[in-house]
Amino acid sequence: MATPTADRAEVPAGQLTMYTTTWCGFCRRLKSQLARDGIEMVEIDIERDPKAAEFVMSVNGGNQTVPTVVINDGEVVLTNPSAKEVKRHLAELASEN
Repeated sequence: MATPTADRAEVPAGQLTMYTTTWCGFCRRLKSQLARDGIEMVEIDIERDPKAAEFVMSVNGGNQTVPTVVINDGEVVLTNPSAKEVKRHLAELASEN
């Protein structure tokens, strides 16, 4: 299940982080799909955190596109990914360790 919204500075290294908004249907769907598989994340609302919004824009060509998912402290950044794509990246990173 998704953890409560956190400030970007509080995100532990190596964690899956999802940048969202409260009204984003794609975000809600991805969160529920990942939660169903027991994948935990830190959720950051870009409308409540200006630094998070700046980060999202920096990795999305100036756009505030959500969900933006960051895995392993920025090693992987995905824009509007499917749950399958997120799980694939998590599996690849796990196999490297």
